Amino acid sequence: MTANGRILLLSCCAPCSCAVVKTLAEQHTDFAVVFYNPNIRPLAEYQKRCAENKRLCAQYGVDFIELEYDNERWCQLTKGLENEPERGKRCSICFYMRLERVMKYAKANGYDAVASVLGVSRYKNLAQVQEMAHKAAAATGVPYVEIEGRKNGMQELRMRLIKELDLYSQKYCGCKPLNEKGEE
Repeated sequence: MTANGRILLLSCCAPCSCAVVKTLAEQHTDFAVVFYNPNIRPLAEYQKRCAENKRLCAQYGVDFIELEYDNERWCQLTKGLENEPERGKRCSICFYMRLERVMKYAKANGYDAVASVLGVSRYKNLAQVQEMAHKAAAATGVPYVEIEGRKNGMQELRMRLIKELDLYSQKYCGCKPLNEKGEE
């Protein structure tokens, strides 16, 4: 798992990113972790996951960047797709939105490429994440680096680190459907 240049790693949560962060740090990769997850609701859950990401990065001496929490824009982009299943159209829009924003940040702040752990969870479709990442890369001119987070012992390392570091593990991806009143 090597990458050249200065990399910005998009993290959805500490449990999904812990093995990748540890491995990249041990390889002395020049990278920072960015937290841009406007899909996470409610705000208290977002704050919990963000704090856990900060704690993980501090553990390995990795720079941590938090971008804006723009749940309103996320809701506008996914309007009408509230009942889509996991891995459906809503996920594609969500992945694209987040990756494009991070790539724009990377470009403006001197990073050479973007990587992510959005496809690490078994609940996500890695091919779907990569498709949206390459689409965002084409739109922004910022390369996307595919980093393996599931195979070659990474899943086992991830499970071990979750326990060792006592990482907060959420029970859902982030987006919670709203009821008829527009409430979570």
